[in-house]
Amino acid sequence: MSGVAGKAELEAARLLLSRMGISPADLLAVASDRPPAPTFAEYVPVVAAAVSAGTRRAYGSYWKRVVEQWGRRRIDEPTPSEIERLAEYVKTHVVARRNARGGRSAAEHLIASLRCLYRRAVADGLLSEAENPALKVAKPRRLPSTRRALADVRLAEINEVAASTGDDPALDSLLLRLHTETACRRGGALALRPVDLDSDQCLILLREKGETVRWQPVSPTLMRYLQRHAEQRHATETGPVFRYRSGQPITYRRYDHLWVRIGEHLPWVHAQQISTHWLRHTTLTWVERNFGYAIARAYAGHSAGGGDAGTTATYVRATVHEVAAALAALTGEPHPLA
Repeated sequence: MSGVAGKAELEAARLLLSRMGISPADLLAVASDRPPAPTFAEYVPVVAAAVSAGTRRAYGSYWKRVVEQWGRRRIDEPTPSEIERLAEYVKTHVVARRNARGGRSAAEHLIASLRCLYRRAVADGLLSEAENPALKVAKPRRLPSTRRALADVRLAEINEVAASTGDDPALDSLLLRLHTETACRRGGALALRPVDLDSDQCLILLREKGETVRWQPVSPTLMRYLQRHAEQRHATETGPVFRYRSGQPITYRRYDHLWVRIGEHLPWVHAQQISTHWLRHTTLTWVERNFGYAIARAYAGHSAGGGDAGTTATYVRATVHEVAAALAALTGEPHPLA
C-alpha cells in the first residue's frame, strides 16, 4: 500500500473503527487474549480422532513424521519455508519402491496432510486463515499416472493365477471379479455388507472415498457368488461380506499379498507394479470406448458436481439402467434393469 490511495484507505479504516468504537489497541488486545496454540504432539491426535478412517489412513504416516520432527513445537511456529524443507526431507527419505517416482508423491501427501491439520486449527479458532502456513506452500506437480487398461489376454492371465494358486483361490477370484465388473475401489469392496446386496435388481451399495454412496449394477452370477460367499463364511447382515475361511473379515493386506503372489507367477505384473486400481482403469476404458463418457462417469461413481466433473456432465447424465446395459454387454449376461 503506497501513495495517496494507500493513505486514503488507512484513513477510511481508522474512520470505520472509530465509528464502531474500536481502537487499534482493542484489536491487539483481542489477538493477545487467544490461548497459546498446542504443540504438534498435542494437536495431531485431536485431528486424527476427528477425521474419517480413510483420511487417517492416507495422512497418518505423514502426521507421525511431523510429530517426530516438530512434536514439541507449537502449530503456529513453522513458516512456509520450514514446511517446504520438511517436504523436501520426506521426499529424499521416502522408502524406495519399484514404482517410486522420486518421492514426489510423498512430498505432495506431506503438504496435503498439513493442510488438513491447519484447516482444523483454523476451524477450531487456534489460527486465522491468514496465519495458515500450509496454504502458502505449493504442492509438487502431479505426474501423469502410469496405470492403464490391461489387454484381455493379460487380464485372463491374472485371473488364472488367482484361481489356481494361494491359500484361498475362491476369495481372490471373487475379489477380482467384483473389481472387474464394477470398477470399484478397494475401500468399496471392504465396506460391502450382505445388507447392501439387492438381489432382486442385481444392485450393490458401494461406499467409497469422500463418503460417496451409490448403487452399482452387478451381474446375476456375481450376485449369487457374493451371497454364497457371505453365507458360507458366516457374515452378519451388517458385517463385511469378504472374509477368510475362519470368518475373519479381510483387510487391505489381502490385496497386497494377492498381487505379490500374482507377480511371482507373472513377471510383467511385478515389473509394472500392477494393482487392483489397474482393473478400474481397464473396465472404465472399455465402458467409455463402447458406451461413451457419460456412462463411464456414472460407472466410475464420479460426482457430476465434483471437482473431477467435465463440462459434458452438466448436460448429460447416465441412468442406472444405462449402466446396467453396459454391464450386461460386458459380462454377456442379461440384467433386470437393462
